[in-house]
Amino acid sequence: MIDLFSGLDAWVLVSLLLALTFVLAFEFINGFHDTANAVATVIYTKAMPPHLAVFFSGVFNFFGVLLGGVGVAYAIVHLLPVELLINVNTGHGLAMVFSLLAAAITWNLGTWYFGIPASSSHTLIGSILGVGLANALINDIPLGDGVNWQKAIDIAMSLVVSPLAGFAVAALVLLGLKWWRPLSKMHKTPEQRRKLDDKKHPPFWNRLVLVVSAMGVSFVHGSNDGQKGIGLIMLVLIGIVPAKFVLDLNSTTYQIERTRDATLHMSQFYERNAATLGEFLALGKAKASDLPEQFSCNPQQTEPTIAALQTSLQGVTDYHSLAAEKRVEVRRYLLCLDDTAKKVGKLPGLEAREKADLEKLRKDLTATTEYAPFWVIVAVALALGLGTMVGWKRVVLTVGEKIGKQGMTYAQGMSAQITAACAIGMANVFALPVSTTHVLSSGVAGTMVANKSGLQGGTVKTILMAWVLTLPASMGLAAGLFWLASKAIG
Repeated sequence: MIDLFSGLDAWVLVSLLLALTFVLAFEFINGFHDTANAVATVIYTKAMPPHLAVFFSGVFNFFGVLLGGVGVAYAIVHLLPVELLINVNTGHGLAMVFSLLAAAITWNLGTWYFGIPASSSHTLIGSILGVGLANALINDIPLGDGVNWQKAIDIAMSLVVSPLAGFAVAALVLLGLKWWRPLSKMHKTPEQRRKLDDKKHPPFWNRLVLVVSAMGVSFVHGSNDGQKGIGLIMLVLIGIVPAKFVLDLNSTTYQIERTRDATLHMSQFYERNAATLGEFLALGKAKASDLPEQFSCNPQQTEPTIAALQTSLQGVTDYHSLAAEKRVEVRRYLLCLDDTAKKVGKLPGLEAREKADLEKLRKDLTATTEYAPFWVIVAVALALGLGTMVGWKRVVLTVGEKIGKQGMTYAQGMSAQITAACAIGMANVFALPVSTTHVLSSGVAGTMVANKSGLQGGTVKTILMAWVLTLPASMGLAAGLFWLASKAIG
């Protein structure tokens, strides 16, 4: 990590440290903002004392980040259009990063202060979309090209579907528990347990399930939300010190050869499917010398881009041997080829087997660009884990008592937490960012309806308002800040 700071101008160094501090502050705030939801039921039901619950939740969040991979991280990064990712300069990168982080932190702190279970995921995604759209308006780019809309739609679907699924599945799990053990003590609230049984804690097995599922939610939260912080830090590093981070400089010779081979196999793939793809890719009509000086991603330049990339990687066994400008160039080629392959995979006429082959080639192609240094993962894990251990009280009360008209029963807590852990875990498998806040709070709401407890209209309305307003509010904030920053530097 030390060599990160070598040879940097003072203003770049200060900007980099500030940007990294902003990202880690966002993750710290995310810790006490979102993770309160992960421990809300286990604290409210008195299955664990608050200090132990938040400590172990922090630990499980930490390990969730460490073991979660980077799939969700780059799903977030690729919300920005490929043109913005390949052409970002230091000043532009700074404006982009500071704007989206300032917007996300402002909204997160505001909703936390009022005890509203708003989503850090929605906030971050809205901020990124706001920056992308503002960049399009400032540079006279069509709004359709200002954001990677396909990726945005995929993420939006996961954000919309996951709380609805959480509501329905948690309700069904609770109904199943009531059918299985209708007279069980697990259907009591903590208050009823204290009054009727003169006991403070849930029955042993209920307590065990509540604790294990809460830690499961914490782990998958760390895996999903922690990756968003990793993606942000990689945006910072690539935007401010591109020479050191556009490619994974620790890539082995085998990984570099795998990348080079992927371009060769991709070329063969396109030739094999020339009848279907020839017109879209202008196969056989462009040469390497046709690549414009101001490089931009264009499917019709695919053949020359492959040729230029193979030339750039010819004989390369270590990315350190490439000049800084050449590393940036290689990354541009790789991102563009991946972007084109993504578009090709959606074209009609390709067989399912061919699409599967193309997807494997894409993974090989991006193996040395979609990565995160270990110190980045540890820093985010620490920020998220430590953030978990403070500021949890406001949201715990909202989730435990203010969603339903009656307090939460042990069975409701178990149903909501098991559902949330499974839903977020599935999202991690498919590299989709989801909101722990919305999945868990909608799960609690689902159990309240299934239990015929009724919902508190005021609280539900507030949560729904936050759900609806978070995206446009964070988009507007980020866009406004980016516009001001762009004027200031340009």
